Amino acid sequence: MDVERIIGSYTTNKAGPLLFVTAGIHGNEPSGIIALQKVFKELNASQPEIKGTIVGVTGNKLALRKSVRYIDEDLNRTWTEANVKSKVPTSHEYTEMQAIIKVLHSYIQRKHTKNYFLDCHTTSSESLPYISVQDVNDNNVWAHRFPTYIIKGFSDIITGDIDHYLSRIGMTGFVFEAGQHLSNHSIKNHEGILWLALKEACNLNLQKLSSYPQSIHSLNDNISKQKTFKIIYRHALKEEDEFKMVAGFENFSKIETGQLLALQNGKKVLSKWNAYIFMPLYQTQGNDAFFIIDQV
Repeated sequence: MDVERIIGSYTTNKAGPLLFVTAGIHGNEPSGIIALQKVFKELNASQPEIKGTIVGVTGNKLALRKSVRYIDEDLNRTWTEANVKSKVPTSHEYTEMQAIIKVLHSYIQRKHTKNYFLDCHTTSSESLPYISVQDVNDNNVWAHRFPTYIIKGFSDIITGDIDHYLSRIGMTGFVFEAGQHLSNHSIKNHEGILWLALKEACNLNLQKLSSYPQSIHSLNDNISKQKTFKIIYRHALKEEDEFKMVAGFENFSKIETGQLLALQNGKKVLSKWNAYIFMPLYQTQGNDAFFIIDQV
């Protein structure tokens, strides 16, 4: 996938918020970019009135071109305060990060009533769509306006992710995980969350589009089942570790104490919890083996 940094931008010059959408932060996750392309195509064709501006921005351009998760380091661990302030490039992902920040600042400096963000991702295992939210600012209240499972607590375990940075500078938003990397359902779910975000943030009347987005229906079907979970454990990996997840786990799979979860350096990794597994690792790149979550 070879895309420009700015996937698209749309406004009807009415006062309102900025909706800053990022996709492809990981190069093996093209779903959000495809969804953004579809949404901008429809916006430009239908020309509906919105308040404020939506802009879609590409994450790791080179990794997307090579269809790999990252080049030198995970771009979603690069956004530390030290890295953002530094003027010395340390990796390819550092240069991608600075390019995204440059686009962000060019939009933030314009007059908006509020600044929202939405970071589009997918997972290596099959998954229901869900929101991952940093419980700061008014992020949590905002996230609960959308009809999906919600995960809290990432910021307590992980540093350097883009939503941590965007929240730190005062923006309101969340990460949306749409499903498995190459699933068509993920593209559909990303489209759905984008249309809902435009409706909620920018006052888009969805009836003004050429047709009502069918992608919204599958998300709205989940609203009666909405649950909130909190991360209680992260199983981290070192560069030299040999790790293999037991087959069959999906996000939100129920697990029991003593259950075999994985093999690491030839040793069994057994569950210590009666809880749920989250983001089980079924890809070669990444230093997060899995997380354990429980309902709150």
